[in-house]
Amino acid sequence: MPSDDCCGSGCCGGSSRQLITIQNAHHPGRITMTHFTTTVHVDGMTCGHCVASVTEEIQSLDGVEGVSIDLNAGGVSEVTIDSDRKLKHESISEAVAEAGYVMVDNNA
Repeated sequence: MPSDDCCGSGCCGGSSRQLITIQNAHHPGRITMTHFTTTVHVDGMTCGHCVASVTEEIQSLDGVEGVSIDLNAGGVSEVTIDSDRKLKHESISEAVAEAGYVMVDNNA
């Protein structure tokens, strides 16, 4: 897991908190009749590279249309997932773990 300072990729810009939105390239402009928004919290991300890793894993889940992460470098970051179906908490947790991070209680 990355250190509290940075993952070492050299992408940190000095800001400790930033909003990074990455839309799903698989379905640009796709209109969905059913829409779900799921918010989870992830501990330990420190930079844009960390955000990209978590985003990539979450976007691999069926039905995910977009991921937005409010990065709180070295703390608990808020991850908002837009999807066309309800996502299983366990599936999201496994995707986050695959990226090397831990999903924490939403009350964190």
